[in-house]
Amino acid sequence: MISKNTPLAASAALVAAVSVCLTGCGGSGSAPNQSPAPARTTPTPPPAGPSGAAPSATQARPLAGKVVVVDPGHNLGNSKHTREINKQVHIGTGRKECDTTGTATDDGYSEAEFTLDVARRLRTLLERQGATVRLTQDGDSPSYGPCIDERARIGNKAGADAVVSVHADGSGKGNRGFHVILPAKVKAGDADTAAIVGPSRRLGEHIAGAFKKATGTAPSNYIGKGTGLNVRGDLGGLNLSTVPKVFIECGNMRDAKDAALLKSPEWRQKAAQGLADGILAHLSA
Repeated sequence: MISKNTPLAASAALVAAVSVCLTGCGGSGSAPNQSPAPARTTPTPPPAGPSGAAPSATQARPLAGKVVVVDPGHNLGNSKHTREINKQVHIGTGRKECDTTGTATDDGYSEAEFTLDVARRLRTLLERQGATVRLTQDGDSPSYGPCIDERARIGNKAGADAVVSVHADGSGKGNRGFHVILPAKVKAGDADTAAIVGPSRRLGEHIAGAFKKATGTAPSNYIGKGTGLNVRGDLGGLNLSTVPKVFIECGNMRDAKDAALLKSPEWRQKAAQGLADGILAHLSA
């Protein structure tokens, strides 16, 4: 979940409500319905076409030469490092907390667990198509963060063709569906998004369409007026990016129906597939 103004780590009410998640994300690391992401495997070459000719390298690995950065929102260890993640960092338009703990379902499945699982599944799918994929964090080191400004720098330094930050929302019950967050046009301090607003919107539109198709879920009924798109200028991860980047809130963890999907390994695989399909469509356009 992306905070608008108030750090979620500082919310005592949320911590109390989801104590299993926010006090132990670095511990057991798995909810009852959690399953490990698919292991990395050597991709099997596609079968030859009707003529018997093997597919070309471009057909077999359409993302060869492309760099994609996948940013799993939050970190399993953030709840154990509240002082560090509450540190203020510059986001161009002002200052904001380094990171937050994220949200969780009512039974304690954390956003950080969800985002890391989907990110790993997405990495596997993209690598099978030839992309070079980098995660901003892989649940190992550092033990918290990285901060939102550093997450942006990782994509910038990689010269990424696309960056996708994976999240799940923590809105009110009855609020359902996904939405993709696009960068607003921002020019302040170290932030200048003028060059990425257009390509980021195109990336977001491709992802929204592919995500809906792959998961069978509808765009948000509470943000974006049915488009599944939302423009924001208050997120450091977007403001400081110099490469095309979007965030996706895959569903609302505080709604029981959405939560059931988010906790399903089968649905998470569909979510990863939708993201991969959207990225492929964008980078092939």
